[in-house]
Amino acid sequence: MSIFKGAGVAIVTPMNEDGSINYDVYRALIDDQIRKGTDAIVAVGTSGEAPTLDDEEHIEAIRVAVEAAAGRVPVVAGTGSNNTAHAVMMSKEAEKVGADALLLVAPYYNKATQKGLIAHFTAIAESTGLPAILYNVPSRTGSNILPETAAFLGKNVKNVAAVKEASGNISQVAKLIELAEGTLDVYSGNDDQIVPVCSLGGVGVISVLSNVAPKETHDMVQFCLDGKYPEAAALQIRSLELCRQLFCEVNPIPVKAALNMQGWNVGIPRLPLTELEEEHKISLKAAMQAFGVL
Repeated sequence: MSIFKGAGVAIVTPMNEDGSINYDVYRALIDDQIRKGTDAIVAVGTSGEAPTLDDEEHIEAIRVAVEAAAGRVPVVAGTGSNNTAHAVMMSKEAEKVGADALLLVAPYYNKATQKGLIAHFTAIAESTGLPAILYNVPSRTGSNILPETAAFLGKNVKNVAAVKEASGNISQVAKLIELAEGTLDVYSGNDDQIVPVCSLGGVGVISVLSNVAPKETHDMVQFCLDGKYPEAAALQIRSLELCRQLFCEVNPIPVKAALNMQGWNVGIPRLPLTELEEEHKISLKAAMQAFGVL
């Protein structure tokens, strides 16, 4: 039940000056991403400011992404929640508006046990016919989807198809791939670890970097998939400073600033996130120029 191989963009949600969603820019961004080689659109995740979108906006953003992608690449909808019933409801709605797959973040704040994670993800995955990507990001959720837990889900729950691994722990990624025995696709959730994860058997990335460098991010993964690891490694190394600057403040603060520098007018994040600090704008701009995307 493979969803995609390559670079999926964790796309931002553009905002107007009044804080409403700018769907015109959103459509244009998605079209530009696809034209430049992006292999999937991952809508309304962390980069898409899911925590501050209400349910109606959230589903509409997924619907518009599906419409804009027009079948050219899969649309993965972020529908995770720390409330299982709410995640089930949002996942069903995403399926209704045409999403191709789900991205399910581990429950945050209430910090489920591994047993709770299995029950949570099973309930969501079995509520729709869509394949699901588990999203492991302990730095944000306060909990870690252990390799044993993810592998159990991959082997025993039909719709659990993949993991976005953003623990930053390469040993954990290796163990996950070992234990899953081919039942799960693994995507890097960290742009500075695309090549290491792919070298272990990962199939791509769900990427913040791709927002501002879609062709380069796609090419990096494609080099890996083609076995051209020296070329992939060279591009990975060259991207590292830009990757660092895109996380100089919490995502998506820097990437929205970067897109604005490129002329996309995506606005600033909704509170409680704020505009990028001026000194960080300087270092971000320099990194973008050095990487050739500004």
